[in-house]
Amino acid sequence: LECNMITEFILIGFSNLGHLQVPLFFTFLLVYLATLMANATIMTVIRLDRTLHTPMYFFLFVLSCSETCYTLAIVPKMLTNLLSTSHTISFSGCAAQLFFFVGLACTNCFLIAAMGYDRYVAICDPLNYTLVVSRATCVLLVLASSCCGFLISVVVNVLVFSVPFCASNQINHFFCDISPVIKLVASLHTHLSQIVIIVLCALVLVTPLLLILVSYIHIISAIVQFPSTLGRYKAFSTCASHLIVVTIHYGCASFVYLRLRSPSSSSQDALISVSYTVLTPLFNPLIYSLRNKEFRSALRRAVGRTISLPQR
Repeated sequence: LECNMITEFILIGFSNLGHLQVPLFFTFLLVYLATLMANATIMTVIRLDRTLHTPMYFFLFVLSCSETCYTLAIVPKMLTNLLSTSHTISFSGCAAQLFFFVGLACTNCFLIAAMGYDRYVAICDPLNYTLVVSRATCVLLVLASSCCGFLISVVVNVLVFSVPFCASNQINHFFCDISPVIKLVASLHTHLSQIVIIVLCALVLVTPLLLILVSYIHIISAIVQFPSTLGRYKAFSTCASHLIVVTIHYGCASFVYLRLRSPSSSSQDALISVSYTVLTPLFNPLIYSLRNKEFRSALRRAVGRTISLPQR
């Protein structure tokens, strides 16, 4: 194959949907604005209400911040392309988008695992909870999650963008994701790069998921020994939101990155990617916060202080 220096890529994305692009634009715009508003609300309430200055809400604050940045890396360009006729992205823009997407996605995987560890200590060792999950420990877990996430992103970017691109500059996706971009890489380099990237994806998805499963095995073992039904219910309810997020997050990502490929998988990947790039960043904060009585009370207090409503 003859390889040329590519200066820009064409994101095919939803361009084949024709008249549906404008309705999709407004739909995704509303979801995007709702995502920003939901995450901003969570971060503001957690920051202002001292009763929420606990490890669990610290991790939720960081996750909301990460989800916001994650959305900013993908959705604005997607919205622009839905109303544009060119659907192009520069080479450096594609590399930057892939870097932040992979880095933040990996960081979120590790953060969700850290939140599982927090629930494990809270339920299995409540007497030592404040000692084990101290502020220093929380900060260390967040820093480790971010460093590991972006280190993996650097490796992926080097593997993808340090080799020549051949034949086409058309990416069969609405953003620069790993699989559709690497398909454009010279065939001589593709095989080794794909193996390394698949191994990295497996490590990022499987390792935190195994840690979460081990945590919940211990959590369930501890909960079933609680003497009261009310105690068991409260313990399970504190873990329910986390389990829902784990199922959605790891389910979608594993289906895209760990399954066997088929000729039509690129189109399927683009469709499934909407769930974890557009919808999941909205659902995660809503699942964590709206199901949580303590957060709802803090939100009412914040609204009451803002508009001078009497507290109930």
